[in-house]
Amino acid sequence: MLFAKYRKGEILKRYSFPKEKRLINSSQFKAVLSRNLRASDGLLTLFMAENDCSYRRLGISVGRSCGGAVVRNRLKRLLREVFRQNQEQIPTSFDYVLMISSQLLKKTGKSGDVRDIIIHLTFERLKASFLALVADAIEKNAQK
Repeated sequence: MLFAKYRKGEILKRYSFPKEKRLINSSQFKAVLSRNLRASDGLLTLFMAENDCSYRRLGISVGRSCGGAVVRNRLKRLLREVFRQNQEQIPTSFDYVLMISSQLLKKTGKSGDVRDIIIHLTFERLKASFLALVADAIEKNAQK
């Protein structure tokens, strides 16, 4: 894990994730989803939209079909950490909304199976999926 570094008494906040970098209310989510710039693999679905800010913002949506509160919160923590540690590798001035792919939920059928899959997800697997989806969505945006 990356921790804040100190330089002559000051903390470097390079990898911080303050509240202004989060999508919070439903109108912000709807604005991103309505743009319909989407990339998906078997694990995650990523929606992207340009914003008027000079920084990246993230929203995460995890439904009840993924499991109980403990499982959903673990997944949200992992996804936030993936975004936080890799925000320098993705373009600025975009809003990102991450969801669990509906393909994953349809494949497994029972909610217990989904819970088992999500429990065994690793940071590295989510990171690889997220970065690949961002690259795919950027490519789709460039083609428009």
